[in-house]
Amino acid sequence: MSYVEDVLNAVIQKNPLEKEFHEAVREVFRCLEPVLQKRPEYREARILERLVEPERVIIFRVAWLDDNNTCQVNRGFRVQFSSAIGPYKGGLRFHPSVNLSVVKFLAFEQIFKNSLTSLSMGGAKGGSDFDPKGKSDAEVMRFCQAFMNELFRHIGPDTDVPAGDIGVGEREIGYLFGQYKKLVNEFTGVFTGKGINWGGSLIRPEATGYGLVYFAREMLKRKKRNFSGLTCLVSGSGNVAQYTAEKLIQLGARVITLSDSSGFVYDAAGINEEKLRFVMELKNVRRGRIKEYAEKYNVPYYEGKKPWAVKADAAFPCATENEINVKEAEELIKNGCLLVAEGANMPCTPEAVEKFQKAGVLFAPGKAANAGGVATSGLEMSQNSMRLAWPREEVDRRLQEIMYSIHETIIRVAADYGFPENYVVGANIAGFIKVADSMLAQGVV
Repeated sequence: MSYVEDVLNAVIQKNPLEKEFHEAVREVFRCLEPVLQKRPEYREARILERLVEPERVIIFRVAWLDDNNTCQVNRGFRVQFSSAIGPYKGGLRFHPSVNLSVVKFLAFEQIFKNSLTSLSMGGAKGGSDFDPKGKSDAEVMRFCQAFMNELFRHIGPDTDVPAGDIGVGEREIGYLFGQYKKLVNEFTGVFTGKGINWGGSLIRPEATGYGLVYFAREMLKRKKRNFSGLTCLVSGSGNVAQYTAEKLIQLGARVITLSDSSGFVYDAAGINEEKLRFVMELKNVRRGRIKEYAEKYNVPYYEGKKPWAVKADAAFPCATENEINVKEAEELIKNGCLLVAEGANMPCTPEAVEKFQKAGVLFAPGKAANAGGVATSGLEMSQNSMRLAWPREEVDRRLQEIMYSIHETIIRVAADYGFPENYVVGANIAGFIKVADSMLAQGVV
């Protein structure tokens, strides 16, 4: 048994019920054998053993009053996984599926995503099993304030800078930031994803979706292709999916699907800018269901299904983890899909990824392809520290440069280790080396 397998087995034994975390560790570790052979100092310093243990795990009770003045109780989490290259950075997720395994998986993935951006940010993630759906603004506010009453002790602009994720948008960030500001009596850049009038950055809402498309554009360039005329599947209908669709439309692609947890819509004519504005109003303001799109534009709606059996040139899974399995990967391959780029965190199962790679499909892992969001969060932190607000064009230019740099780094590192054009291996090795070298330099801490 190899050293990597030994460490992975120890992780499973020590964390027996955390299958999401096991999957995240396995996905990174399976790429590291050539690095560990070339750099034995990593093994000698027990870098892997140290890397899989979070620096800090915080679990806390969140008690709050609903609109009926009844006490509700949820559980809050913050996993501060690695500060080797900078203060902890990662989103907060409010969703009933949130548990320790999910948060550790997301935080572990965040280490390497942040490393790839070239910005000084460590890896963290947090959230709660609270479900904002169906709650009034007042209930969401009271929950966020109760959540922050505990979390504020563990965050700060030079310690840990949270952001949004599933279930945490500008509304939730506003309530969280307002309570933090009251508790510490400071106006600091401790959150990203803030409103533009109170320290937010232009392009931040769009950044994950735009960055995903910018990364995929670099992949197509290597094959002397572009988005003009390509038919694209997008899953989800939240922030990432909306702005992925917007940028694809701007670059000449035809987006034909969007989805939510209830099903997906198929618009063969293509979702244009006017239709997309309806989706944004539907989801961001009225918090409705994607089925209403089908009713308004008289297109098919497939309840309880995902869009991956629809014939298309490219697929952008932007909903949630493990939304594409082997069977769905085979459908995409059979239908001639040439590119899959992950907008969500690990939306493709490991077996699906293997299918794509064996079939020669261009595959972009989320830790690289969806890094635009956290990269622009880093730019927001820079603006906050300087008390400046850059114009939209400046932030977008920097985002494009970062996504180009991530792509070039991955291609170079993959080739250096004998895996040309393998974006998964390149991303994992490149992200790991920067963190591992920083850990070596800082000693046993």
